[in-house]
Amino acid sequence: MFSLKGQVAIVTGGAHGIGKGIAAVLAKAGAQVVIADIDVVAGQQTAQEIGAVFEALNVVDKVACQTVVDRVLGRYGQLDILCSNTGIFPQANLETMTVENWEQMMNVNLRSTFFMVQAVLPAMRQRKYGRIVITSSITGAVTGYPGWSHYAASKAGQLGFMRSAALECAREGITINAVMPGNIRTAGLEAQGEAYLKEMADSIPVKSLGEPEDIGHAACFLASSEARFITGQTIIVDGGQILPESFEAIL
Repeated sequence: MFSLKGQVAIVTGGAHGIGKGIAAVLAKAGAQVVIADIDVVAGQQTAQEIGAVFEALNVVDKVACQTVVDRVLGRYGQLDILCSNTGIFPQANLETMTVENWEQMMNVNLRSTFFMVQAVLPAMRQRKYGRIVITSSITGAVTGYPGWSHYAASKAGQLGFMRSAALECAREGITINAVMPGNIRTAGLEAQGEAYLKEMADSIPVKSLGEPEDIGHAACFLASSEARFITGQTIIVDGGQILPESFEAIL
């Protein structure tokens, strides 16, 4: 495992699911992890489980994002890693989708990425070092699924943001990359029902859903010093889901 000893990491949306998996892997690699999440109870519990620190955060509030970053810098004097992971995926078909549905998705998934990256950059620029890892998705950037056009747009938007932002930081020792999960077993995915889970598992060549820690390991690599020559790039972690030309290819 890549060592993150002596480094400080913020993981937004780290209380549950993929974020919890990322936080746990970073902590195991030696980082001092700060879990920033709107769910105070789950966030504190997860922080206790993995030896992290919790900060309450509503990522759609720009001032709150900056405040959390400032608190982390005040406590540790440095900030090396940001894993911008917070995301939601409520389903809404086009004919019933409201402006509020659309704006909520963009605010939580895309706008928050901008807020957090902007907040951490001054400290990273001062030290000429930083690793920013965005949790995007195969949905939107590579694939689509009915009922998630707003989600797909937000996730594709994250990648467009990442590529241009990476260029702005490339000479300052700061890398910005993204992990693109496929179907990962989380409470949110399980809420779609057993039929959906089986359909998704059947469509994956390895014939199983991923686990949150699978995303954590990819994020840990991108957050490491060894990944210094990788920026503006993506790692797809999907068990081969996007590879088959047809369903018959994986029977």
